[in-house]
Amino acid sequence: MPTPKLRLPKHMIFHHDLHLMVFRPKGILTRERIDKDIQLLEAAEDQYEQPFNRFTDLSLVKRIKLNFQEVFRISLHRRLRYIDKLPVKSAFYVTSDEAARIVRTHAFLTDYSPIQVQMFDDLAAAAEWLGLEVDDLQMGS
Repeated sequence: MPTPKLRLPKHMIFHHDLHLMVFRPKGILTRERIDKDIQLLEAAEDQYEQPFNRFTDLSLVKRIKLNFQEVFRISLHRRLRYIDKLPVKSAFYVTSDEAARIVRTHAFLTDYSPIQVQMFDDLAAAAEWLGLEVDDLQMGS
């Protein structure tokens, strides 16, 4: 029996053909919002047999309401959950200092794990690192 299709919110798109999950949150990011997105990400990881990369576009985020403890908890959780998995790439497109601080912390805390995190301020560089075209990252936006 086939696995039922995962229902994702508008700001999340899964490109099966590219093995890529795209996140485009808008507005204010809170711990609760991020926790919900992580639950959906983990459901997708459980549902799909092949590993897939991630692209997170933080350019439409107005504010991030996370403290260091929350970033630490989230990053450590992701690192531990992914401990025995195949490597994946997680590219973050950032356009603000606030987002850059959060992503740098996340990258530091997941370093030397199967989750390879890179931060970009240029879409073309992010696409190249993921082995994709810029248009692939902008589909569905």
